[in-house]
Amino acid sequence: MPVCGPKLSLCGLIMSIWGIIQLSLMGVFYYIHSVALAEDLPLPEGEIKDPAEFYNDVDVAYTQNAYNCWIAACLYVVTLAISGHQFWANSRSSLSV
Repeated sequence: MPVCGPKLSLCGLIMSIWGIIQLSLMGVFYYIHSVALAEDLPLPEGEIKDPAEFYNDVDVAYTQNAYNCWIAACLYVVTLAISGHQFWANSRSSLSV
């Protein structure tokens, strides 16, 4: 039973595939501590007192951002499955008419 039309389901498929690729790669880059993504780390504001504590905070922030990207990529997999089902349902309903 189609809930959305064929164009919307195709758009959902394309957006989901792109989201999975982009967020998976960003998760990998965060996981390997890419310096280019250092500006996006949620670090505590204020004076740095201990370098070891700072490095630990940076390590935790990189790891958390990597996990967040991978969780979002998994949500895009769910969206891909729903959009794929809707695309299949629309193509089946147009064949039987």
